[in-house]
Amino acid sequence: MTAELQDLTRRLHEDGVIGLPGAFSRDWVRQLGEDIDTAFAEARSRPNGAVGRGPQRYYVEIHPEQLRGFVDLVSHPLITSVCEAVLGADYQIVEVGFDVPLPGAVDQPWHRDFPSPEETRTGRRLTSLAINVTAVDTEADMGPFEVAPGTHWDDGAEFEHGMFPPKSAYPRFAERAQRKYPKMGDISIRSALTVHRGTTNHSAKSRPVLVLGVDAPGAGNDAHHDTAVTTGFWNALPESVRAHLHCPVVETLEPITQKHTIEGLVMGAA
Repeated sequence: MTAELQDLTRRLHEDGVIGLPGAFSRDWVRQLGEDIDTAFAEARSRPNGAVGRGPQRYYVEIHPEQLRGFVDLVSHPLITSVCEAVLGADYQIVEVGFDVPLPGAVDQPWHRDFPSPEETRTGRRLTSLAINVTAVDTEADMGPFEVAPGTHWDDGAEFEHGMFPPKSAYPRFAERAQRKYPKMGDISIRSALTVHRGTTNHSAKSRPVLVLGVDAPGAGNDAHHDTAVTTGFWNALPESVRAHLHCPVVETLEPITQKHTIEGLVMGAA
């Protein structure tokens, strides 16, 4: 393991989130933004295509081939090396999607994306990672992502549904809170257990962010997602990508109806 990778994995275990600035070119991200815009418009045109994560805030799951840069993303050497170091050589890509906080999105309640598994609570082993890529330059008034480093190790016994801490715990998160202002081309890698929230978007702009979900074998988050690829797309993938993409191979893709609704986020503000 290189010194850079050792430092990244150490910080990820300590803080629950790391940033990788300048991982992609701005032109690559502009293409990503175009693909997100196209998928978002399609998802909002049909029932349950986009799921609410609070007022004026949406999540959309998509199929890999809806992103022209999918192979670039999942083959990026920093992403693959961190996933392998933290989750093991047989890590699995289980989710591709994006969050879109629109103008008027409000503060979310502090939360994690799912309850902490036994391996993390007692064994201090991370079994999943979320990779985020912003499609825009994040400005202070655009509702930046806010995270409380180190909270991925909280056992969450007092969290509602294992995900939503009591409001009595909010001062602790506020004390630790860091707002993130990534630019086009930056990547972040985090544990989805690290307590976080989206903040109020005071601007007239949306702030779309790509989400790539990756599991250790047996983590089970694939049950919440409907990732699939067509035969032609699968055959064109490098073997190094196919090895981590365990999903149905179909002749025709069906639009995804989102399964992973987080009820505590639907109604809104903290």
